[in-house]
Amino acid sequence: MKQAGRVRWVLLLALTAGALSAAGFWAWREYQRFALSTLRGSDSIVILKRGESLQSFVAQLNDRGVSTAPAWQWRLLAQQMQVAQKLQAGEYRIGNNATPRSLLQAVADGRVVQYRFTILEGTRFRDLRVALANTPELESTLTGLAESDVLVRVGAHETHAEGLFLPDTYFFPRGFSDLDLLKRAYWAQKKILEQLWEKRQDGLPLSDPYDAVILASVIEKETGQAVERPLIAGVFVNRLRQGWRLQTDPTVIYGLGDVFDGNLKRVHLETDTPYNTYTRFGLPPTPIALPSRAALEAALDPQSTEAMFFVAKGDGSHQFSRTLEEHNRAVREYQLR
Repeated sequence: MKQAGRVRWVLLLALTAGALSAAGFWAWREYQRFALSTLRGSDSIVILKRGESLQSFVAQLNDRGVSTAPAWQWRLLAQQMQVAQKLQAGEYRIGNNATPRSLLQAVADGRVVQYRFTILEGTRFRDLRVALANTPELESTLTGLAESDVLVRVGAHETHAEGLFLPDTYFFPRGFSDLDLLKRAYWAQKKILEQLWEKRQDGLPLSDPYDAVILASVIEKETGQAVERPLIAGVFVNRLRQGWRLQTDPTVIYGLGDVFDGNLKRVHLETDTPYNTYTRFGLPPTPIALPSRAALEAALDPQSTEAMFFVAKGDGSHQFSRTLEEHNRAVREYQLR
């Protein structure tokens, strides 16, 4: 009887060990399938919040239908990849053919979703602020602040914000603030301007880099043709050297502010403001828009020309003239007809 009992006990242990071995084999096989599987819901966005556990993140993946795997499989994979302690908070996009391994690696590397914001060349600062406020992916921190307060937060020493931010496309993750983006655009322009100022043409009638920004902003507003910028710059430099008034409409329009209704009249050209270059000599007191890098380059490396005048042809380009007589003929041809 005792011998029979021992046999039954040994058989029970053997059966239990076999069952555990089979269960272990099944679990390992399921884990291998999981590790090599393709996640569902391609191009969907998942979020790992700051301080959130991997288990909570996996629950989100299951709720979104991205994965049906249990948390232990994700934990084991993260441990095998040695990224369990390296996961970074942020938004992540499930790409085509993404696997659990590729997703965990992206989260460990911090390859968060990047959004884009474009500052358009020729934009005014007030319009830039509106565009920033209407970008939901940016954290809004500047609402209600005076322009002077914005400049202080950016770290600028200038007192007028117009023209100080480089038009370009900027990429950022969700949670990036409007102030962060303005700082990036401000210092990007500072760097470029410093480089261009060091290489500027000799003898330019510009006293400092800020004058270059002012001139570049006028060039930017005067032409939509990139190829014309250096020639427009050449005409303005000629007029400044000769002590002539610039006589450019965009500065007048800027000086009118909200009064301007889109129809520039002779009375506007004759009404003196600090920005009326028909009534005042030299550059306007500040930039009138956000100039592009190309406009800055044109202002500091203008094309050599004998032209002193230009008139819009009506197709976005201009006719350039050396003398007033030539200019008047061009006006009659392109404007008065």
